[in-house]
Amino acid sequence: MSEPPNFDSLPPCAGPPDEEQILARFRAVAKQGALRHALPQCFGGFGDGFAALCQTHRRLGEASRDPGLVLAVNAHLWGAVFPILLYGDEAQRERLLPALLAGQWLGGHAISEPCCGSDVQAMVSRAERTGGGFMLNGEKRYITNVPLADWLVVYAKLDGRITAFLISREDSGCRFSHDGALDACQGSATGSVLLENCRLDAGRVLGKAGAGAQMIQKALEYERAFVFAGIAGIMEWQLAEVVRHSRERRSGGVHLGHHQAISHRIADMKLRLDTIGLWLQECARLCDTGQRLTLASAQTKLYAAEAFLQSSLDAVQIMGAAGLEPGNAMAGLVRDALAGRLFSGSSEVQKNLIAGLLGTGEAYRGNHPPLR
Repeated sequence: MSEPPNFDSLPPCAGPPDEEQILARFRAVAKQGALRHALPQCFGGFGDGFAALCQTHRRLGEASRDPGLVLAVNAHLWGAVFPILLYGDEAQRERLLPALLAGQWLGGHAISEPCCGSDVQAMVSRAERTGGGFMLNGEKRYITNVPLADWLVVYAKLDGRITAFLISREDSGCRFSHDGALDACQGSATGSVLLENCRLDAGRVLGKAGAGAQMIQKALEYERAFVFAGIAGIMEWQLAEVVRHSRERRSGGVHLGHHQAISHRIADMKLRLDTIGLWLQECARLCDTGQRLTLASAQTKLYAAEAFLQSSLDAVQIMGAAGLEPGNAMAGLVRDALAGRLFSGSSEVQKNLIAGLLGTGEAYRGNHPPLR
C-alpha cells in the first residue's frame, strides 16, 4: 500500500463505546487493511514492512482519537497474530490467520493474573497432561479484548515451565468475563479469563512446550515498539487542538500562545511527538532489517509513555477549565496516558530492562571490588 487509509468510515460513537460499537470499530479498521502490514501475502498480508505499519497506525490514531481502539488493535496483532505466525504449525496458521487478519475473529493474549503482572514467572495458572491433551486451571486478569475476543494465546505453567496454548471462547471450562474491567482506554474491552478444568487437545499448544517465557518476551518487544505508533497520531491531533486553542483564546489583550508559559509548553509537546516518531522509525528499521529489537523497544515504550502523559497534562493545563468540560477529550487522554505507563510493562520495568541490557542493574551478578 503506497498511502495509508484515512479511516473516514470508522463508526462514530458519542462517549465511551459499548461492546457492539467496539467490535464494529475494530472490524472497520480491519476492513481497511490495518491488520495486514508486515505479514506474508500467503496468509492475506500485504507483504510489506513495519514502516508501512507505523504509517497506517499513526493515521488510525489521528482519525479515531481513541487510545482504546489502538490498544485493541495492538493486542490483537502482537498478542495473537504474530505469535501464531512465528510459532504456529501449518494447521494452526491456516486455520486462524486468515480470519484474524480479516477481523472476523478478535484475538489477544492472556499473561497477567490477579497476583502477578510483569513477573511472569510468578504466574500460578497450571496445565496438566491428560490422555492425548491438557487440562488448564487458573485465572487471567486485566486482559485486553476480553470478553469480546474469539481466540487468545493463554500462558500457563506445564511441568513448571511457561507454555502457550490456543484457547477459544467456545472451549468447555473456559469463561470470559468483565471482571477486571478498567476505567481507561474505554475504546477496548478489558476483562478476565477463568479456566476451570479446561480441556484442550494436543494441537492447541503453540510453539514448543516450555518456551512460553521467550514467546512472551518476543510479543512484548513488538508491542512496546509499536503500540505508540497509533498513539502518536492521537498526540498529533492533541497538539493541533492545543495550538488552535492558543490562537483563539485571548489573555491580557493578546492571544494565549503569545505568553511564553504557554508557547514553551506547546514547543515541548511538539518535541516529544517528533522524538516518538524517531523512535518508531528506528524500531521499524530494526525489524525490517532483521536486527534485535529488545533495547530499542524498551526505550521507545519508556519515552513514549512518559511523553504521552506529560503532553496530556500540558494540554489540559493550557486549555484550563475548558479541558475538563464534558465532551472534551483532553481530560480523558490523561487517564488513558496513565494506563500507557502500565500496559506492556510499566515504565519501571522498561528501566530495569534497559539497565540489564547495559550490563548492570538488578540482573547483574558479576564480581566487583568491595566499596572502600
